Amino acid sequence: MATTMLRSTKDLEGYAIEATDGMIGEVKDVYFDDEKWVVRYLIVETGSWLASRKVLISPIAIGKADWAASVLAVSITKDQVKNSPDIDTDKPVSRQHEMQYLNYYSYPYYLGGASLWGGGAYPGAMLMNVGYGGCYADYLEGQADHARADEDPHLRSGKAVMKYHIRATDGDIGHVGGLLVDEETWAVRYLVVEAGNWWLGHQVLIAPQWIEKVSWTDRTVSVNVTRQAVKHAPTYNSSVAPSREQEIDLHQHHGRAGYWANEVKLENPEFHVITSAPQGVSHQTRDGTMPDERRGI
Repeated sequence: MATTMLRSTKDLEGYAIEATDGMIGEVKDVYFDDEKWVVRYLIVETGSWLASRKVLISPIAIGKADWAASVLAVSITKDQVKNSPDIDTDKPVSRQHEMQYLNYYSYPYYLGGASLWGGGAYPGAMLMNVGYGGCYADYLEGQADHARADEDPHLRSGKAVMKYHIRATDGDIGHVGGLLVDEETWAVRYLVVEAGNWWLGHQVLIAPQWIEKVSWTDRTVSVNVTRQAVKHAPTYNSSVAPSREQEIDLHQHHGRAGYWANEVKLENPEFHVITSAPQGVSHQTRDGTMPDERRGI
C-alpha cells in the first residue's frame, strides 16, 4: 500500500516558499487548528523585499513540493502577498482575521465542513471547486457564518506547544518535542513525546485522537493511555520518517484504529474529494473513515 510521508514541523522550518514570480521567504512556524488537528497556515518571513514582514501561506495554495530541495511552490504572486491582510503572527489569529485572509485570496471556507478541508481531505482540491456545489456549498457558507462569531481563535503555533507537558491517565510522561504532519492533507498525525526522567532519552508518538483534553493555559496535554503502555510502545527515531508498518504496530500496541482505516488510494490524489452532500447527510472522507473518526476528539 502506498503511504504518505510524514514531515516534522521542525524540519519545515527554513523551507523556501516560491511564488509564481519569485521567492517569498522562509517558513518560520505553523498555525494548526486545535479542533481538527490540521496545519492551516505556514508562517513565512518574507525577507528584505518586504521588510522581513511575516505573512500567512495556506496549504490551499501549495502546489508541487520539492522536498529534496526544501522548496514549496505556491500558486500566488509576490504582489498578492505584499497586499495581503496584515496579520500579527505573534498574537492569536481570530476567526475574523482568518475570514479576511480567506476572502482576500478568494479561498473557499474550510470552516464549515465535516472533514479536514471543508468537505474533503485535501487542501488543493478546494481551489478546483470540486465537491462544493449545490446545497452543500450553502451549508458550508452557513457554517462559516457561525464560525465568524466564534471568538476563540482555535489556531495554535506549532512552536508554542513545544514543551507542553504530556500527562497519561496515571502520571506524567514527558513533554511535546514536535509534530508530525501528513504532507498531502497537512493533518497533524502525531505529537512527538520526549519522555521525562522516568524513561530518559526516549521518544514516542501520540496520535491526536488519543488526547482527552488540552489545557492551553496550563500547557498540559492529557492523553488516554497509561505510562506502562507508553513505555512498552514502539520508540520513535527522528532521523527516519515512520513507515506505515511502524504506524500499524504503534496503533495495534495501543489497541487503536488507524486514521488510514479502509484507505483508498487513486493515482491522482489531488482529485480525491467527496461528492456534494446536503446538510445532515453522512459521507465518508477520502480515506474511507467517517468524519467523526477523522476528527477523533
